Formats: sequence, C-alpha cells, structure tokens
Amino acid sequence: MDRHYLNPLFSPRSVVVFAGNENDPASQVSYGRQIAEQLRNGGYTGPVRFLDIGMTGTLSELAEAKFDLAIIALPHDQLTAALEVAARIESKAALIVSSGVDAKLAAQLHAVARQHGIYLLGPNCMGFQRPKLSLNASALGPIAQSGGLALVSQSGAVSSSILDWAVKNGVGFSAVVALGPNTSVDISQVLDFLADDRSTQSIVVYLEGIRNARRFMSSLRAAANAKPVFVLKAGRKPAGSTAALTHSGAIVGSDDVFDAALQRAGAVRVRTFVQLFTAAKGLSARNLPVGKRLAVISNGGGPGVLAADWADELGLEMVALEPDAAAALAPELSPLASLQSVIDLGEEAEPGHYRAAIKACAKAHNVDGVLVILSPKPELDTAAVAQALADIHPDVGKPLLTCWMGDERAAAARQILSRATIPTYRTPEAAVDAFHNIASFHQNQQLLHQTPPPLSPQLANPDLEGARILVESVLTERRKVLTEMESKALLSAFHIPVTKTILARSASEAILVANQLGYPVALKIDSPDITHKSDVHGVALNLQNAAAVRDTWQDMMATVARLRPDARINGVTIQNMSGKPQGRELYIGVTSDEPFGPVISFGAGGTMIELIADRAIELPPLNQFLAQRLIDRARCVETLGNWRGATPAHRESLEQILLRVSEMVCALPQLKQMDINPVIVDANGSLVVDARIVIDHAPHGADNFPHLAILPYPSEREQEWPMRGGGHYAVRPIRPGDAQMLQDFVRRMSPESRYFRFVSTMRELSVKMLAKFTLIDYDREMALVAMYRERTPTEDGGFTETERIIGVSRYVTNPDQNTCEFSLAIADEFNGQGLGSRMMLSIMDVARSKGLSQIEGLVLTNNAPMLKLMRSLEFDVRKYEEDPDFRLCVRSLQ
Repeated sequence: MDRHYLNPLFSPRSVVVFAGNENDPASQVSYGRQIAEQLRNGGYTGPVRFLDIGMTGTLSELAEAKFDLAIIALPHDQLTAALEVAARIESKAALIVSSGVDAKLAAQLHAVARQHGIYLLGPNCMGFQRPKLSLNASALGPIAQSGGLALVSQSGAVSSSILDWAVKNGVGFSAVVALGPNTSVDISQVLDFLADDRSTQSIVVYLEGIRNARRFMSSLRAAANAKPVFVLKAGRKPAGSTAALTHSGAIVGSDDVFDAALQRAGAVRVRTFVQLFTAAKGLSARNLPVGKRLAVISNGGGPGVLAADWADELGLEMVALEPDAAAALAPELSPLASLQSVIDLGEEAEPGHYRAAIKACAKAHNVDGVLVILSPKPELDTAAVAQALADIHPDVGKPLLTCWMGDERAAAARQILSRATIPTYRTPEAAVDAFHNIASFHQNQQLLHQTPPPLSPQLANPDLEGARILVESVLTERRKVLTEMESKALLSAFHIPVTKTILARSASEAILVANQLGYPVALKIDSPDITHKSDVHGVALNLQNAAAVRDTWQDMMATVARLRPDARINGVTIQNMSGKPQGRELYIGVTSDEPFGPVISFGAGGTMIELIADRAIELPPLNQFLAQRLIDRARCVETLGNWRGATPAHRESLEQILLRVSEMVCALPQLKQMDINPVIVDANGSLVVDARIVIDHAPHGADNFPHLAILPYPSEREQEWPMRGGGHYAVRPIRPGDAQMLQDFVRRMSPESRYFRFVSTMRELSVKMLAKFTLIDYDREMALVAMYRERTPTEDGGFTETERIIGVSRYVTNPDQNTCEFSLAIADEFNGQGLGSRMMLSIMDVARSKGLSQIEGLVLTNNAPMLKLMRSLEFDVRKYEEDPDFRLCVRSLQ
C-alpha cells in the first residue's frame, strides 16, 4: 500500500497505446502520430503495445498482461470506445491527449473512468513527460532534460514555452504535466503525487483556476511541506465587488485572498511569467536559503547598487562580511576592492578574486545566499571566472546565483554556469528577484506549521448558543444585514469589547438615553438598508448636551429621509464617545471568497478606508502567531508604537480581538461579511465603536467546518483514559510540534517493533518522514497520539514531569474518498495494557465521523500480537494477493 495510487499513470511499468491504424496514417490525428513516434524511439524501457479499437480476439491475452497506462490519441468519436477497451484490459490509468472535446463528451469519458476505477488524465490535455523514465506521453515536443524540478501547468502553451526555454538554460525536470480544462485527474491529485515522488525536489505550478479549495489547500500544504512550491496564478480579478455590503467586502479582492492562501499553504507566489522562469532557474540550484540575508559580489559599483536597491524594495537584507572575515579576505583581493555592503572587487577583478570572495561568504554565518555579478571588461576572461565558480560550487553549501551582464561576451560563460547548475540571469534585478522568491519559501513554511484550534484555549469560552440563536432569528425574519445593535450583541457574545449602545426611536428617547449614558455621545442612524452611514450624514460625534442631541436627531432624520427615501429607519443609536483621545482608528473585517471561503482582513480604519486601502489578509483559523503576523503586515502597524506624541498602543488587546473574530468565523458558517470599523486602540486597550455584519444560510458539509479552506486543529478529539494498574494517559490529535517526541518514540521501539510498523530496519525517522507524519491535513487523515506524563525524582526530593508519546494510531483516506488505511504503533513497555485497542477504537471513531465506510491495513504475517488485536476488534483478516508476507485486515465502519 506504499505505492502512490497515481503510479500507474506517471510511473507506469507497461503502456498500451491507442493511436489509430499505423498502416493508414491519414486516419490518425497528429497527436497520435507524434506520441506513437516518441514511444517507439524515445527510450522507454517498459513494454509498449499499440492497439486499434477495431481489433478482435485479443482481449483475453491483453487482460493477462495488465497494462498500467493506456494512452489514447484518437479522433473524438473514438475516445469513448478506446477508454472502454482500456478498462476491459484492466488498465489502471489512462491519458487522453486531445483538444476541443466538449463538456458533454468529457463528462461521458469521466463517467466511464469512474465506472471502471481508472485514473483519467484528460481530455483536452497535452499529456505529460517523465524524463527519468524516458517517457514522453505528450504533445509538448521533445522530451526535457532530466532533473529535480516538476512543472504542473493548466496550459499546454505555457508548458511548451517553459520546456523550450529550459533547453538553453540547462534546467532539467522530474515531471512535466500539462493539464487541461476538462481533466478528471486534477491539479490537487498531481500535487499529491509529486509530494511523494522521490525524483522531484521542487515544484513550479502555472494555475488558472481551482475546483475545490479544501482539496487544493490540502494537497498544496502536503507538497509544500515536502519540497518548495512556486505558483504563477493567471486571471486576476479586480479588487473589490460592487455588491459588497461592507468596507472589507469592497477592498479585499480575490487575488489578495489567493495570495494569503498560498502563503498559508507554505507555497510562494510569483507575479509574472518572467518570474516563473527565474524561480524555475533558481530552484535548479543545489541549496535553498534559510533566511533573507544576501551578499552581493560585483566587479563594478553600478550593478551592485542596482541589486541593492531592488533587494531593499523586496524586503531583503543586504549584508556585508563581519569585520574579522573582511580583514581576512582583504589581502586576497585587489587593493582597489571595497568590502562594504556590496563586495566590489574592482576593475582588476580576476577569477581568483571571485573565488576568494565566494569562499568567505560561504563561511559567513550572517549570509544566507550569494549573488555574483560580472560586468564584461576588455581584458577579463568571463568564461574563466565562470569556470572558477563551477569548480567551487559544490563546496559553497548556500544558494549561489549569478548575473553575467552583457550578451555576446557572456554567452560562453553562461553555458559553463548552466552545465554546473548555477542559476544565471541577465540583470541584477532578475537575480535578486529569484533569491527573494526562493527565500520566501522558508518564511512561508512558518505559516504552514500553524495549526490553530477553532476556539482559542487561552481565552474564555464564547456564548456560542446565544450567538447562534441571534443569527437564526435574523435569518428567520428573512433578513441578512444585522442592525448595529444586533451586530454589537453578536460581538459581545464572543467577549469583544464594544461601546454601550442603545436604540432611540424619538428625539425625546434620545435625550433620555444620552442623559443616562453621560455626555459626550455619538448618534448614528440605524437602518438595514444603509450600508455606509457617513454617506447620508447619518453619524454625529461629540454631542455635549441635550439640546445638541435633539437638534441633531431632527436634522439627521430629515437628511436621511431626503437622501434615502426608500430606506427603512429603525431609529437612531446613542453611544458614549470612546474616551480614547490618543486612540488609533483601525478596522477588522471578514469577507467571503469563492472558492476559499471566509478571510479575515486588518488595516487602517475610519471614513476613508477604501481610499487608504491598507489591508493585510489571513485565512482562518488564527492563533496568536498568525494574529501578530497579520498586524505586522499592515501599513498602519507603524502607528501602534510611539506615534506623534501618543504612547504605544496595547497590541495584545488587538490580537485578542483578531482571535475572537477567528472564533466567530469558525463557529458561525452563516457569517458572510463583517466590518468592525473603527476599532479604537490606545495604551489601555481596544474598543469597538461600530460594526456591521452580513449573514446568510450556512453551507452543508461532512464536517463541522465545511465553509473553511483550512480545517482547524480538532481539539474536540482530546480525551483522557485510565491505564490498567493505575495512572492515566491522554489521547489527542498530533501537532507539528510533536516531531521530536515522535522521533524519541521511534528510537525507543525495539528493532522488532520498528520492523513490524515500518517494514524496515531503520532506527529513526528521516526529517521528511517526521514532517509528513506530524504536519497532517486533518481533513483527509488523522493521527492520534497517546501522551503519558512521567515523573522523575530530583535530588531535592521533588519531581520533574516530562511528557512522552507512548502510542500512535493513524488513518489516511484512500483515493476513493470512501475507505481509509490505518497504522498502529505502541511503545513496547506499554503493551498488554489495552492501549492498542483504545487507540484503534479512537481512530475508527474519527474515520466514522468523516463518513468513511471501511478501514483497512496491512499487517505482517508473523506479527501475531497485531493480528490477534485485529481479530478481537472484529476485523476480517484476509490473504493479501500481492504479497504473501502480509495479511489484509478489513472492517466496516457502518
């Protein structure tokens, strides 16, 4: 069960080809002739059989052969018949290379594939290449050079362009997949495969659209956790929506949300086609940076300054050698060299000078990457410098990027650098761009490892029942926009501090309320039909007495009636002024995106919010790290410190409101848009002055959070159980921070137990395996760990408590989305205490709650204790036809 389900498609052991009658070339389509020629002469070593759908009497023979992959390149009217034949000869995967197939025929082909359990890539797909296998099953031209970069593109034209570019730039590929608009195997499944593919070291994606945000985020997170992923997204939409009922809905565009989603998934976004090329070239380097500190080596001041300017624009840190390192390097360079922020080797630079400077930067602890710039000089052998870099490259241990400026005199040098897999660019800005893209990968990995729960454990529990009753009562009245009073009541249910607000329906009531609250007060029109109160002069501030309240009431009602005669008016709300003269006006918003669902935005607030357009965006759920990062990314963060005589603002209170908003988004799928504007923060805390909330009926789904693109940490699965003989242990879902404890758990296992679990003699988990086992997507898999607290006596008579993992149960959903595969491991010293039964029952409960119908797993035939446990839990223990050393254990979850 270790083979990926798409192996028959992308790593087939045998291929059958439907490309028409080779004796009648006129009956073949051009794709068919091209693919047939490539498979005959391309060097693929597996069995290849060419068939015509009109054949007779050979199906029984072919069924015995069981070809993994069927490649179909035929006229449209023959595609369905060919796919049916592929099913009858038990092909596990199929590729249809075609164009112009309409949606009706595509749906028919998908139905045939589903009926027979075939993984179908296509139709309207240009195919794929697997250079390491010498398999060119595409209409993209000659097969690419072999390498570690995978390209996934939803455009065949983009794929062929990148392949053509890669030839001259020496970039090799592990896989090239050109998806089309009607393919059954989609981009999420391809990313799943590439995440596990050992020959793929990094991934570049050209994306035009996605079908399912949850699946896309799940697969993208899994891929980015295993290797760098860079994405170019086409088809950006204009920011904002004319139908938005809140400020945040107006200023947050779908492209902003896509940006936030990619960052949260640990991937890196590139903005232009050129940047996609530079990122692809940068990924061909052997090493990736762990920070944003760049050292620049140049033989001229101007190009170095250009690099420095662009690095500053992108937020990179230009670093110089530390004084000791600079002093040691200086004697090896020309007397004219300068070792300031840019290492300028001077006009007399030669290969030895470059070599010495690169060695110094490679040893420097404050340098994460090195950019070498060369400007052609009359007596400088640019090829010799390039060869010096090629010789030293294996020992650098950090990203080494180059910029060979010029054209004719740089051609030979660029070839040398490309052969040595050293990325080279024509301009300093492009080189700095490339470093920024690959350095951003490390930063986004921090976001990938955040797994917040739906409710913040450090905050008091909200009144969820009261909040839901309020929302449902508004929907029952067939309203979608909450009044200000209702909006603030909903915020209060989540313990968000709001100004005390009372509705008055007459001028006399307004005076009584204002006298009761105390002056100064603010008056605001209350209407479900008026989105922005200021637009109709529906806000009055700092009213100091009863006469001002009476006059303002009358003026406001008259003005609103004149400007919006159609609007329903509930009255006017009266509230105290915030009492924060040094407060900063900020906004916190929620808007819903298609397809990523709700997003949380933060920025500068007030009446000019759309004009200022200061926004930072994050996908829920949030934890404190994500809330802090969200605040730091907004331009208004500079006002939260010492600002024009005001003392620093109370950031923690702002973070708590963001966490509370995240709770609202997770708990209330009906929440579609929300404006908290302004929220006023000063040194004493934060206070919400105004709020507007838009709701609608909730989507339906298999879990509690069908509206979220990222599933929260399932804290509701945390349980405590007694242990035989005394004591207790806790069972909870695994977290990314459990990596070291999981490694210790594996190291403590006996060699026999490790072999039973991993079918390997390994003594510990690799870094990649640890990441894969601890950073999981709770939507499609679950790992439960049993946590045990050990008490160790200390010399002073006390005790120290340490927590350790003593058991792990896990399931992963199978591609059919209906069944799952399990695994189980228990610490040797805790065997026989009922821990295995409890961990299996717990993981089965989770799988059952996800709607899965069956759980299965492989157990070694000689693992008698595990087989005994399986039978005690009513598993059906069967022979495993593919390997007699295993037994297949299966149980229904219904």
